[in-house]
Amino acid sequence: MIQLKNEEQFALMREAGLIVQRTLETLRGEVADGISTARLGVICASVNQEIVHGIPGGRVLRDGDVVSIDCGAIYQGWHGDSAITVGCGTIDPAHEDLLRVTEQSMWHGIAAIKDGRRVSDIGEAIQGYVRSQGPFGIVEGYGGHGIGTEMHMDPFVHNHRTTGGLRSPKMRVGMALAIEPMLTLGTKFTMETDDGWTVVSRDGSPAAHFEHTVCLTERGLWVTTAADGGKAGLEPFGVAVHP
Repeated sequence: MIQLKNEEQFALMREAGLIVQRTLETLRGEVADGISTARLGVICASVNQEIVHGIPGGRVLRDGDVVSIDCGAIYQGWHGDSAITVGCGTIDPAHEDLLRVTEQSMWHGIAAIKDGRRVSDIGEAIQGYVRSQGPFGIVEGYGGHGIGTEMHMDPFVHNHRTTGGLRSPKMRVGMALAIEPMLTLGTKFTMETDDGWTVVSRDGSPAAHFEHTVCLTERGLWVTTAADGGKAGLEPFGVAVHP
């Protein structure tokens, strides 16, 4: 069952989204050589080959590392969810490219959200852009999701093309989706570590992860976890953005 929201409920999701946005911007400024992931707070902190669900602890960041920070918030029962990947100090140019492509693939996926289109079109857009940029690994088995009164809801949003895309749900005004591509500099294959939670690239290659919460409203897309509501990210696509 896909949850549909009204404008008042979207406004509450915006409040949750702004809490997440401000938190991530604060944490971005905390990433530095010698800082432990535990200092970043009660979030997911995934370093280098860790793709998602990294548990903060005693691991110390070093110059050249990349760290993905995933954060959620609840405001009056409504959720916001977002993630960024940040370089620690000076990072390898190939890692900079990985971060750029991952973030831009997210915006390509967001731009594909439109009333009447299918959820599978999002993964199609993400993969199409990634493949135009190079041989990055597009992680499978982990992806975006519906969001609203719960953090993770239907539908699941693949970050790649899928068979049976014509059977995927149609997007409708009132839906809210978290779009979150995860790429590696190697292959798409993953495994869990011994903690039973952290997901890493099987070949040990570095990974990146970006995410925004997006509401499909009557007045356009509303990226509730972006400070500007998504205007800058969606401007190149000519997509209507909620005023």
